[in-house]
Amino acid sequence: MRNKKNLILLVVTVVIVSFSFQDRFFEIAKQIQIYNNVYKTLNINYIDELNQGDLTSKAINNTLENLDPYTRFYNEQQVEDAKIRREGEYGGIGISSKYTKKGILIVSVKEGFPADKSGLKVGDVITVVNNQKLEELEREQLSQVLKGIPGTPITLKIERGNKNLDFGLKLDKIIDNPVPFYDMINEDTGYVILTRFTVRKATDGVKDAIEALKSKGMKKLVFDLRSNPGGSLFDAVNITNLFIPTGKKVVDTRGKTRKNSRTYSTSNTPLDTEMPVVVLIDRRSASASEIVSGALQDYDRAVVMGQRSFGKGLVQRYFDLSYGTQMKATISKYYTPSGRCIQELDYANRDLKTGKVPKFSDRIVNSFKTTNGRTVKDGGGVTPDIVIEIADKTDETKKLLGSSAIFNFATDYVRNNAKPTLENFAFGNSDFDAFKSYLKSKDTTFTSKQEALFKKAYKSVKNNKAISSDYNKLLKQLENQKIASITTNKDILMTEIQDEILEQYFYKKGVYQYHLQNDKTIKKAVEILNDTEKYQKILANGK
Repeated sequence: MRNKKNLILLVVTVVIVSFSFQDRFFEIAKQIQIYNNVYKTLNINYIDELNQGDLTSKAINNTLENLDPYTRFYNEQQVEDAKIRREGEYGGIGISSKYTKKGILIVSVKEGFPADKSGLKVGDVITVVNNQKLEELEREQLSQVLKGIPGTPITLKIERGNKNLDFGLKLDKIIDNPVPFYDMINEDTGYVILTRFTVRKATDGVKDAIEALKSKGMKKLVFDLRSNPGGSLFDAVNITNLFIPTGKKVVDTRGKTRKNSRTYSTSNTPLDTEMPVVVLIDRRSASASEIVSGALQDYDRAVVMGQRSFGKGLVQRYFDLSYGTQMKATISKYYTPSGRCIQELDYANRDLKTGKVPKFSDRIVNSFKTTNGRTVKDGGGVTPDIVIEIADKTDETKKLLGSSAIFNFATDYVRNNAKPTLENFAFGNSDFDAFKSYLKSKDTTFTSKQEALFKKAYKSVKNNKAISSDYNKLLKQLENQKIASITTNKDILMTEIQDEILEQYFYKKGVYQYHLQNDKTIKKAVEILNDTEKYQKILANGK
């Protein structure tokens, strides 16, 4: 009798689930059919010609807009760009760039690659490539004109200040090294920086760097993950494995389906499970950076230092679609070995009217325990064991950092000042005063929110003589307020300006070499590593 009841219950359950799936798939088919009808009707009847690809891309992107910002659609051209970002390898000339109305602005030059060898400089604007004027091209077309098969010759016309110059060079295989710098800080402490978890290259790069430094006598390590946005989950697991034994859980992923839920554990022989390590993170350390720093913290394997990390606890996967397109979709959340999910923003409960996304850290935050029994918390990034306090950026400072003002000032500075030695370089208070004067007299890219609103309002009343007479005076007051506001973040801005100048003089390597001896956080990390008692005490009880 009991078996009969169980059978009836099973049949009822199957029928309910079956109808649920049918309803869901009917709704999907219904919405697709509605879109198809709209698209066909427009295509046949709309008075102007339609760009079908652009229309579809916009429709798809609008569909994804209210999800998280990591779920994205890629058309055929964007697929190649995404692949380059994941793998860090392509045919090009070796520059970083911005797109302007004139063409392609060179913002950095990679040492030893074609652009560098041919004499191209930061600040040059590429206006013509192979007789094609760039001002005529869309952004996606601009992203492709300097990429291609290594060995392919190209010709460029560039603007450098008031000069127009011609260049001929060949494309080369460009490899973005995710470990661009490592060196000894002192006789027994090494330093390794990882800028991105690039597929297959990140693990080998970190491993090779550590082995090279150990051969030089390294017994302690500063591992820098600051401003590292993440990347490959597999490399995050394998890099963690360099420091912890085989068979240890590094991260859980939990998704809607069993396929997207998985436990990732270490499976390789570690490099060193005893060497003291300090891991550096900041507010821009995200995703895979948080997996590594979170796992090493949970196992009490390293002291984590810096600022609370970004808080990206979401995992994405690329899906191949038709006609060479792709979609990257968030498929799961990840959890560190102690059970923490460090996701900060709750996209599922976004306010659709305001667009505001609530924070998990503003609600109940849960506590977890490390291997040694230290308390760690979820709901918003990895909190360092040692917090390095930095001032919050003002709104004006954020606007300044989002403008081209620092880049333009640094470019002028480099062009007008003789190249110093790296040891003698310094950017001091008088230089910062010169920067503020530059903002007032030359810069046109940094406008505060108040200035923008004031200028907009003035346009509607500029024929009123009484108001016009006071316009410049009020605008000057707003400018002075803007400069006063950014001055509260003087330390942050001086570092940003200094690094931009250093890179233009000495490439990216020079920036890292300078930081090795002058960065306050690196100095603090060395202090902790030199104080064995304090280092061990932090890992034992968090104090």
